[in-house]
Amino acid sequence: MMNPRYPVYIISKGRWESRLTARALDRSGVPYHIVVEPPEAQQYAAVIDPAKVLVLPFADLGQGSIPARNWVWEHAIMGGHARHWIMDDNIRRFYRFNNNAKTPVGSGAIFRAMEDFVDRYTNVPMAGPHYESIVRRRVKCKPFILNTRVYSCILLDSRSYPRMRWRGRYNEDTDLSLRFLKAGACTVLFNAFLANKVATMQMKGGNTDDLYKQTAEFDGRLAMARSLQRQHPDVVEVIQRWGRWQHFIDYRPFKRNKLRRAPDSKPRQGPNEYGMVLVNKQTGQAIG
Repeated sequence: MMNPRYPVYIISKGRWESRLTARALDRSGVPYHIVVEPPEAQQYAAVIDPAKVLVLPFADLGQGSIPARNWVWEHAIMGGHARHWIMDDNIRRFYRFNNNAKTPVGSGAIFRAMEDFVDRYTNVPMAGPHYESIVRRRVKCKPFILNTRVYSCILLDSRSYPRMRWRGRYNEDTDLSLRFLKAGACTVLFNAFLANKVATMQMKGGNTDDLYKQTAEFDGRLAMARSLQRQHPDVVEVIQRWGRWQHFIDYRPFKRNKLRRAPDSKPRQGPNEYGMVLVNKQTGQAIG
């Protein structure tokens, strides 16, 4: 079993019964911390190993997940970790995408592979897997995309950009991605590794009721799009697509951001499967 080198944090609220991401990591044997607010600590500790539960020193600040995300950032720094994983709590499963097949993974090898790739470079503060629902099996794609948004399952540099922290109420993943890109850094979104995440506003708990609730007087999607446009008016437009409000981002200005290889990084000769093998789901035996 190969697991991540860097610590994994799940931000969770009101989802101790579903705990999708925790279940997915448990199936793969990946260690993690689940970060919760004090009023819900007992419920989470009743269904998850209490040693994995980190209790925040605050609750219901009205700022969505931002205070918890920044608390995690500081926790990782205090632990001496150069990077940390921060994940949403509504990810059903993780996949490796190879040879036109999306294969569920049963170990932490994909996280180690992403870590090793990012650690080859000095200017990648943000990376992670793409959404499984977006990457199509029959459409040829590169193993990763440079200089775009990274969201929901993020490998984040803990120390190299001391002025960067989470902010705002909406689209915090996209906002942080854009601020790193504007600072001249690169982001890496992996197509080779995928996360099957429940769509925003489709699951109870989390920020659904606090930030995204739809009413006759309030359109959560429009509020999200306008918020990001106010933060980045130079590259963000608010548009209507598929019958709903969305933001549209022009990432072309960041094409000039180039990866910088670390001086002590040497390219590996030949493929590295990180111990991954195909297994027959019925028999449990390796294939080939």
